[in-house]
Amino acid sequence: MAICLIVDGEGVTEAQYDQVHTEVAGDTPPQGALYHVAGPTETGWCVVEVWESQEAFQRFFDEKLQSALQKAGISSQPRIFPVARIMQP
Repeated sequence: MAICLIVDGEGVTEAQYDQVHTEVAGDTPPQGALYHVAGPTETGWCVVEVWESQEAFQRFFDEKLQSALQKAGISSQPRIFPVARIMQP
């Protein structure tokens, strides 16, 4: 089952986001990632992702993301929930 993550990174800067994104993905989406959107908020940086499954995200987190977040000094925790529906235009 697909999952959605929402990370509301209070205090996270665009430079920190770019550092992590460049290290873990660059121009190639990670295997199992369906959607990734990110942008600034009043308090930091927000990332929303949809993954094919919890297992796909966990593998990516364990192999790449966790280390990159630590290097960038980001400790924000995601909200994760199962996806019931995806609509596309």
